[in-house]
Amino acid sequence: MAVNLAKGQAVSLTKDNPSLNKVFAGLGWDARVTDGAEFDLDATAFLIGDDGKVFEQPGAVGYFNEKAVDGAVSYGGDNRTGEGEGDDETISIELQRLPQSIQKVVITVTIYEAEKRAQNFGAVENSFVRVVDEVTGTEIVRFDLREDYDIETAMIMGEFYRHDGGWKFRAIGQGFKDGLHGMASKFGMQVA
Repeated sequence: MAVNLAKGQAVSLTKDNPSLNKVFAGLGWDARVTDGAEFDLDATAFLIGDDGKVFEQPGAVGYFNEKAVDGAVSYGGDNRTGEGEGDDETISIELQRLPQSIQKVVITVTIYEAEKRAQNFGAVENSFVRVVDEVTGTEIVRFDLREDYDIETAMIMGEFYRHDGGWKFRAIGQGFKDGLHGMASKFGMQVA
């Protein structure tokens, strides 16, 4: 049975299952209100080193860069509508293949062209991130975003991080109002 986390809570992924390797972060959402423009949300994973910045360029996986670390982190594809049940986008991670220089994998969601379309997370509902054992299909952890974010266009949903030789997952739920570029800058990623 999956552990449901509240904002700020963390759970060990590998304490009871030290052989856990292949996982994916499944992200989902629904547009609450629309002025006719489609909502296109995008999942991105930032690969973070000891200094809190991306460990190397490009340092992120998403629609703009589908694989990193020789495929140990990969993007499952761009869902441009978010329609339907279940995961809208996924990020797969092979925890045991990540080099020691990667201390965290931060899972985020951004609204594509949010400023141009005058969209924000205040018009998005049922947002969640869940961690699934890719081998068994078992949901391990789930975090449902419950707060309203009326000016935010990007969201850190959660993070995988190293702890005592294993991996934990923390629910974050932190919003940003300057989209993917602002979040990329926060993590020291060079953006065009």
